[in-house]
Amino acid sequence: MDDHALAAALVTDAAETAARMRRDGTETERKTSAADLVTAADRAAEALVGRMLLEHRPDDGVLGEEGARSEAASGRRWTVDPIDGTFNYVAGLPAWCSAVSLDVDGALRVGAVRRHQPDETWVASDERTTCNGEPVPDLPDVPLATTAVATFLNASHLRSEAAATLTALLGAAATIRISGSGSCDLADVAAGRIGLWVQTDCADWDWLPGRALVEGAGGAATIVTANGHDWHLAGAPTAVAEAAALLSTASDPDA
Repeated sequence: MDDHALAAALVTDAAETAARMRRDGTETERKTSAADLVTAADRAAEALVGRMLLEHRPDDGVLGEEGARSEAASGRRWTVDPIDGTFNYVAGLPAWCSAVSLDVDGALRVGAVRRHQPDETWVASDERTTCNGEPVPDLPDVPLATTAVATFLNASHLRSEAAATLTALLGAAATIRISGSGSCDLADVAAGRIGLWVQTDCADWDWLPGRALVEGAGGAATIVTANGHDWHLAGAPTAVAEAAALLSTASDPDA
């Protein structure tokens, strides 16, 4: 398999494993908070992806959310999020997915996201994004004031020093959507359903798969440092530029 087909297979098999284990019942543990959960399905799906990569790309490196780590002299590295949106997964909500990405010598080459509900397999490679094997059209370029912005929030965000900055950014949009799964949101951005996605201080597995989808659909993606946080932005080029300018102003009170 080429990298595009392999990425699709990785997320499809991981999501099917997770869906089957949820039907059968799976153990759940708390990690850092009541909202930060890990299940036996997270670990089983990540282990499955690891075995598939060992079979098909034994010389590649791996970085997984649940602890998979291996370095590679080849310069190729896969990131793995076996279940993004674990809280939703446990609660029986539909917004969860499996996601992977591949970077080569630090350059993002492939991203893939499998959403069990709806039945969507997203893959980006060669700077183009497909959904269920069909190329997606370029997403519409819209200003922030006319579109939805998706983000991730829990109670700690509301208590942080970045709360005022986040409130200002969200308040500049037409409306707000919070699903609880960043990679699901980024697939919706690539589909043109949402104009902008923003989240602070993302791990690579929460950022790179969805970023590839958005860029492959003609969108923009960037990281802006403001008020001690790295703000990850992806979406319509105009909305991203406006959000980045807002964040830059927020970090410089004399601007």
